[in-house]
Amino acid sequence: MVKFFAGPIAGVSIGLNYMLTLGLTVAGMMTTVLIISSVGQAWALHQRRRRQLKGKPVFTKRSRNIVRFFRRFGMPGIAFLTPILFSPIGGTVIATQLHVPRLRIFLHMLWSAMFWGAAFTMISVRFSHLPFFHH
Repeated sequence: MVKFFAGPIAGVSIGLNYMLTLGLTVAGMMTTVLIISSVGQAWALHQRRRRQLKGKPVFTKRSRNIVRFFRRFGMPGIAFLTPILFSPIGGTVIATQLHVPRLRIFLHMLWSAMFWGAAFTMISVRFSHLPFFHH
């Protein structure tokens, strides 16, 4: 659930077939998306209040870059990069803080999980003969 690419590697290394590995990888990411998007708004409000109490600026260079990226590519861009750059937790937190509706977050993260899950699982199966995959 935390590191997306670890699912396919673990699945292949313990001998699971392609479809089961893919299914479990997607299920792990979507479980994270569901949990984080459920508690995400309350957490975001808590974080905002905490920053204000400490006197920290609301917008940092990093947050400005994220907003700029979101304005340019929208939720599809965030979803596309989530498994490879942000992690399922990070991508969902970003989307939640940008006030993307939960259903849109879920749908975009689902296609992203299926796309990247298929790619990472295929790569893991292809290179499963390497010593890295054997325990």
